[in-house]
Order: sequence, then structure tokens, then C-alpha cells
Amino acid sequence: MTDACAENGLRSVEVAKQMLIDSINPITASETIPLSQACGRVLAEPVLSALDLPPCDNSAMDGYALSGDRDSYTIIGKSLAGHPFFGTLEPGQATRITTGAAVPTGADRVQMQENCNLDGDQLTMSRPAKPGENIRRRGEDVHTGQSLIPVGSKIKVPHIALLAGAGVAEVTVLRKLKAALLSIGDELKPIGTPASELGDGDIYDSNRIALQAALEQLDVDILDLGYWPDQPEKIREAFIKARDNADFVITSGGVSVGEADFTKTVLQELGEIGFWKLAIKPGKPFAFGRLPKADGEALFFGLPGNPVSAIVTLYQLVVPALEKLRGTSEQFRQLPLQVRARLLNDIRKRPGRTDYQRGFTYRDEDGIQVVETRGIQGSHILSGFAAANCFVVLPREGGDCETGDWVTVEPFSAPLM
Repeated sequence: MTDACAENGLRSVEVAKQMLIDSINPITASETIPLSQACGRVLAEPVLSALDLPPCDNSAMDGYALSGDRDSYTIIGKSLAGHPFFGTLEPGQATRITTGAAVPTGADRVQMQENCNLDGDQLTMSRPAKPGENIRRRGEDVHTGQSLIPVGSKIKVPHIALLAGAGVAEVTVLRKLKAALLSIGDELKPIGTPASELGDGDIYDSNRIALQAALEQLDVDILDLGYWPDQPEKIREAFIKARDNADFVITSGGVSVGEADFTKTVLQELGEIGFWKLAIKPGKPFAFGRLPKADGEALFFGLPGNPVSAIVTLYQLVVPALEKLRGTSEQFRQLPLQVRARLLNDIRKRPGRTDYQRGFTYRDEDGIQVVETRGIQGSHILSGFAAANCFVVLPREGGDCETGDWVTVEPFSAPLM
């Protein structure tokens, strides 16, 4: 995949995302777990149905199971859910039946009770029932031996319902990814430190906490290594520990192309790391590479230090890469949903970078999807981000937008929801 605008030294979001995905080999190790624990995991082996669903012809309504087309019927029994009628209906005979109960042998239609009149054991109807009416046929949902979910699917609640209905108690899924998170910087102080104890230039170690919260929504096992000082040996110790205990390592800050710091030096000594400049705003600096180890390698994602930039690049670049790494098949990887919305305020933008402005989208009283930006759009401004529910995605070579323009909106989903 080529970058049409590489001449300015910036790599487009689309090219960077595809480069990440193309360079990653999915994990293959699997485990068998109870179905109740499978939501969010990736299916590793086929699951075949051991029975038809429904397992027998059953009633879609409370009413009466009828045999033949008659003006009246004689009631000879009842069929309840879990308690079927074992006899055979002859033409002109009927049974009481409840929703989900097995349709008796000989019955060819079910009349809902609202259309029925009962006088003793004699049944008449306000309108006739058609052949097959209100009968759910055996196997109309799933046939015996049918594959229930394609391998590579991310198992969701409807999948759980289907598998449970087929009697599946366990599934084989790909193992969870293991993430290592760490922060590096003498200026970082732990959350909980009294503000009065912060020195000039000190900041709270907030990015790591936010990234951890995001990854927890992706069903990833997380090794939180805390924050480390700007000392080469300490940094080396931190990255070796992260590398040896995780499938991928995430940190933020220290990835700008022009920066001279110990983090970059140590990373380049331990593996192959590329420091990219992206045509994205916020989030221009980004690093990606591999840290070899005895049993393979750990991927490294270096996010920008500004908090909004870190979360935007995680969402736009790292999450799609992790879907590939965790073994999600391409057809089941969800691209961010994008919709069109009418802009409620002017936006100033210079061509050159795809801009992910933070906004709030909703339907107005006329049912039109609208959006307005929230707060100052600086990469360090978190209050506007916290008040937003979407990105307003402005194309790379686009310029200013005016009130009333139609723009692309990307509503927040995991890990930002």
C-alpha cells in the first residue's frame, strides 16, 4: 500500500494502519473454556450443532393445535411446554397448546386462542387457520451438523444465546493477549499524590491509567509496570520485564522523531523500532517495532505523550492491530462506524493531516443527525474529550468547514465508550 502524500514526510492514517496489520502474525495458542466465560473471545475451532433447532415442530402461540380444515373441533387433550401430547390427532380433533410446546402428531396448524371459542370440549373459531400457521418447524433455525459460528468470530451475546440453545457447554478460543504498560519520565508522579507536593513541571502519570482502562474493555490481560525514571539501566530493566511477560508493550511519550532520550536508545538496542510521523491530528509521533525474546517477540507501540493524542492513536491504529494479533478474522474485524452529520459550528482546519476533532452527535427534533465540536481541540485538553461522544473526522487535504456542512462522524465505541 502506497502513501499518496509521502512527499511531506508524513504517513497517512490509512497507510500506517495497513502497515501495522500486514506486519502482524496472529497468535495461535488456544484454550477451552466454559461458554459462560466466552463473550468477547475469538473462536479458535468450529462448533457444530448436535441437534436441530427447534428440536421439534412447536407452537409459536398459545392456542389450539388443529387437525384438518373444519368449522369445529373436538378437544381431546393438551400439549404444554415440557409436557407433550403423545397421542395422534385425527381430522376434526384438537388439543390445547402453549407457546413452545410440541405440536402433536396429526396436527397441521395452530390457531391462536384470541380467535377461539370453547363450549365444553367443542372448539369453534372466528376465522379459519391456514395450514402451517403458527407452527415453528423442526430445524428451521439450525440443522444437525451445521457450523454455528465461523472460526475467527468475536463471540458476542447473540452467539452465546445460539450456542446455549444448541447445548454447547464449552468452546475453544484463542488465548487472551497479554499487554505490558509502563510510563517513563522523571516528571511523572503517581495519582493520589497531593497537588501541593508536585514540583514545577511535575505531572500525574495519567496516560497509563487511561490506556489500562481502554485495554480492559478489549478483554486483554494487563501487566501494569508502573512508571520508571529517566535512567538508562532502569529503562532497560523495565522494557526487558515488559518484553518477557507480554505479547505487546505500550508506552506513551518519548517517541517524537527529533527527541533525544534514553527510551529511544534502549528500544533500538533491544529490538527493531521505527519512529513514524503521521498525518494525523492529534497524534503525529508514533513508534512501532518488535522486541525479540527467547520464545518469539513482543510488539511495541509507542504512543504520543499528550493525553488526547495517546488515546486517539490507540483507537485509530493500535486497536485494529490488536484485533489482527488476537486472531480475529478479517471479516469479523469491526471498522469504526462512520456516519454523516450536519455541522452546528464552524471548524478551522489546515490541509495536511487527518483531523479527529472531539464532538457530540445526536438527532435533532427533525430527526437529522447533527454534530458540534466540544471544547478546545488541543491535544492536551481532556475536558472537551470527556464531554464528547464522537470524533469529527476531517479529511487530510480538507480545509475549513462551515456551519451546515455535512461531515463524517465516528461515534465512540470500545475502548472509548
